[in-house]
Amino acid sequence: MKQVKPVRLAYLFPREMSTYGDRGNVICLMKRMEWRGIRCELLEFNPGDRLPKDIDLIFMGGGQDSGQRVIEESLKTLGPWLKDEVAAGTPGLMICGAYQLLGEYFETQSGDRLDGIGIFDAYTVAGKDRLIGNIRIKSEIFGDLIGFENHSGQTFLNQLHQALGMVRSGFGNNMGDSTEGIVSQHFIGTYLHGPLLPKNPNVADWLIAKAIGRTITELVHLPDQFIAQARSIASGRPQ
Repeated sequence: MKQVKPVRLAYLFPREMSTYGDRGNVICLMKRMEWRGIRCELLEFNPGDRLPKDIDLIFMGGGQDSGQRVIEESLKTLGPWLKDEVAAGTPGLMICGAYQLLGEYFETQSGDRLDGIGIFDAYTVAGKDRLIGNIRIKSEIFGDLIGFENHSGQTFLNQLHQALGMVRSGFGNNMGDSTEGIVSQHFIGTYLHGPLLPKNPNVADWLIAKAIGRTITELVHLPDQFIAQARSIASGRPQ
């Protein structure tokens, strides 16, 4: 596979938005590219930095309320750029808090409404209970996915067919419709922490393939038998 330039991976707000092992997703992406001989350039974007340019892949993790407040203004500045990247087909992975912030709005328990970026056709309402535990979903794109969720916000999709998958065990987006996550163009939003990609390398490979304009079948095969064994054990864990 001939590569002219490195894959430019934008890691948005790593200091404020990297909870529950989210940085592991970035490490997984970089390693799975390295093992295939694909060069990767990691660009960390922090509040106040200039807009990243010529990006091939975007990642943003989850964060506590305090972290989300720190990045609020910078994220609004990024909004038009992110929308352009989505429209151009750039792949991205948004975890938990990032997933919520890229929706239409977040309604707090007091009834205040915080505007989101509006990339995902979804909205989030603060819940009274935390939804915590191991989770397993069935995705039409990726098959069985496993992870760990820990969130109080409940997200509702305006179009259920956009869900990343349907919950087999756990909670997912909310306590009512059994959906989990969302897929818009090549952007994925999800509550699966853990981190997600080392547990589900096919999702990492899908993102990489989109970033370099290939299909997964065109990527060099990696011997993932130990990951398969770990996934089998994790799938049997109680919720």
